[in-house]
Amino acid sequence: MKKHMNIILLGGFIFTLLISNGVGFIRDGRRLDSLRNNVLRLHILADSNTEYAQSLKLKVRDGLLEANIFRNAATLAEAELTAAENLDIIEKKAEEILRENGCYLPVSAELADVVFDERVYEDITMPAGEYRALRVKIGSAQGKNWWCVMYPPLCLPAACEEKETENIEKSDEAEEFFTKEEKDILHYPEKYEVRFAVWDKIKELIDKYTVQSDEKEINP
Repeated sequence: MKKHMNIILLGGFIFTLLISNGVGFIRDGRRLDSLRNNVLRLHILADSNTEYAQSLKLKVRDGLLEANIFRNAATLAEAELTAAENLDIIEKKAEEILRENGCYLPVSAELADVVFDERVYEDITMPAGEYRALRVKIGSAQGKNWWCVMYPPLCLPAACEEKETENIEKSDEAEEFFTKEEKDILHYPEKYEVRFAVWDKIKELIDKYTVQSDEKEINP
């Protein structure tokens, strides 16, 4: 019954899509997917929300940004490879910063697919969704997090529920890594909010239906 309901919902969404500028809808959805798939984000998670833990998070942030790890990466693939090859160095650098500040918590770094909420910084909005990210976890990693775009080298800091952007500036040149259409999404997200929400819902239903179909084939 649930499977049939999902099929009905999926059909309803597709029908709505077809009668409401379907070509433009699909075009914008693919541009959103392209944007998500061509960004590497840096995601630093503090041990807790204490003032001390949050200050350490920012010191780690500053140290990693000053290291300019991705300075020679010309493509996203090169940026991911650089991150993967330097996870140990990233962990060591972060731990050194912690030790210098009297903290002996462990640090772990990984490349992962991470689901982010919509994040706003100044005049740019990174849409919600799944992105490739270099995650740096301090201790229990239960505190507020900080993020920026490491590739393209946009470095747009935006903290959860707090302002932490002093001394970090957005590079206008880095925006040239994005297409004209992608920059329109970044600067004018309100134009796409409904379309992107429906696009993601359709993909979610398609994924569920595909999984159910695969399970049925495996266990008829």
